[in-house]
Amino acid sequence: MSFLRRRSATPAGPDFDVLAMDPGDWPGNLGAGLLPAPDGSCQGVFLRYDLFGGRGPAMIIGNLPEGSPARDVAEGEVPFEVAQLLLALENDEEVTVTGTEDMPVMQGDNLMIVRRLKLSETRISCVQFDRSDNVLVTIAAWDRPITDDLYALLKPLPAELFQQG
Repeated sequence: MSFLRRRSATPAGPDFDVLAMDPGDWPGNLGAGLLPAPDGSCQGVFLRYDLFGGRGPAMIIGNLPEGSPARDVAEGEVPFEVAQLLLALENDEEVTVTGTEDMPVMQGDNLMIVRRLKLSETRISCVQFDRSDNVLVTIAAWDRPITDDLYALLKPLPAELFQQG
């Protein structure tokens, strides 16, 4: 995906493009979180889409660059985004990854290999894919399947969305 590449200038937020759904296309509330490193660099961005009127998120989309500690999970452990979804829903049930399945998906003219994670909590859908700039995108959704239609809604968000000030 050639349009997903590192920006040359250093913004106040992440130094990589964030791939997600445009907040204007989402009918609910949106929250964004940055994962800071001790040196102040951004080690990831996650966006929380809330369709439930403040009763918890429907979806979390994470963008974690290469080297982000949040990418390091043990075998069977859930991705960071799934843990954040469970935390936001105040669900303290232990959830594990029970399997994975790779599947091809088209996004525009680009072919992506999407990893569908099977979880012990069946109300959570989770998929992951690697971008051409080595950023790992993870989508975790509560009580709704992730369909191929969702990938068509993903696009780089403007850097201004993540700048402080």
